[in-house]
Amino acid sequence: MQVESGARGEARLVVSDQDTAAALGSGDVPVLATPRLIALCERACLAAIVGRFPPEQTTVGMRVQVDHMQPTGIGSEVVAEAVLEKTEGRRLMFHVSASDRAGLIATGRITRVVVDRDRFLEKVCSPET
Repeated sequence: MQVESGARGEARLVVSDQDTAAALGSGDVPVLATPRLIALCERACLAAIVGRFPPEQTTVGMRVQVDHMQPTGIGSEVVAEAVLEKTEGRRLMFHVSASDRAGLIATGRITRVVVDRDRFLEKVCSPET
């Protein structure tokens, strides 16, 4: 498994009531919630590497470092971009950024790890255990 540095992905979102800090419980204002912004950036990371692994492998989030610098209101479009900066073994390190019509709203880094899908799922605790 080797994914070349420089792979890019993008994800878009028009902010709705369900995407707000008030709706997600991460605040009480009707603006894009930081958890929703991070999920959008994760989606951009996945877009950068789609189709690059066999079906028995996937990637999972390991580390998120994002500065959410500006608020975005309901109805605004947000575009998240991810660029694969480097790989270290199974770790994929991305630079992420997000912008709305006013400019940059967030920037940071996300690390994802390549795992064997079945072995990873074997580690999941179920309610029965």
